Amino acid sequence: MDIVEFGEQAVFWLMGFASVIAVAVGVERTLVFFRSVKNDSVIIPELITSFRKKEISGLTAIEAREPRSVYARFASFAAEHYNSGTESLNELLSGKMITERIELEKRLPILSTLGNNAPFLGLLGTVLGVIKAFKSLGSLGSSGAEVVMQSISVALLATAAGLFVAIPVVMVNNYFSKKLKVISQNLDILSKEILASTMSKG
Repeated sequence: MDIVEFGEQAVFWLMGFASVIAVAVGVERTLVFFRSVKNDSVIIPELITSFRKKEISGLTAIEAREPRSVYARFASFAAEHYNSGTESLNELLSGKMITERIELEKRLPILSTLGNNAPFLGLLGTVLGVIKAFKSLGSLGSSGAEVVMQSISVALLATAAGLFVAIPVVMVNNYFSKKLKVISQNLDILSKEILASTMSKG
């Protein structure tokens, strides 16, 4: 029973720790994504126009102006390898897209793991609390009903805590996944514009 009681308390401590981790990761990834797509509605059309006009030399200036923009970095990388040949450039751009995706996906698995497992951790706390409650019922008999009810109510708090952690974490993780998908699609559009520009140059 000492182990059960310790486990029940440990679940609540783990929930608190998971909440802190989730908030920290969420804030850090929010800053990264915000900086990566800042002014994208202006930068993307500007980059597309530059490639269509074959004004490649101006792309490094865009990156200098927006150094944290994932699109400006991608275009600047393309400008560096613009004369590598269409097939070679296509492979280089594909690799660059993977690199940028990996950078944006950093720490997102933490949110996914917390969102998927927090309810189970809460359920474990509830099970341990119920075991403790029934042990008390067996020891105290009918005179311990009030103690048992209090123990069960505390046990159910563990499930509530698990859901309280999981629901916002899953929502935030889904938001970042959607943003990542949009960024990948925009990079794919830029890649096609770049390759089309190389095929028509001259």
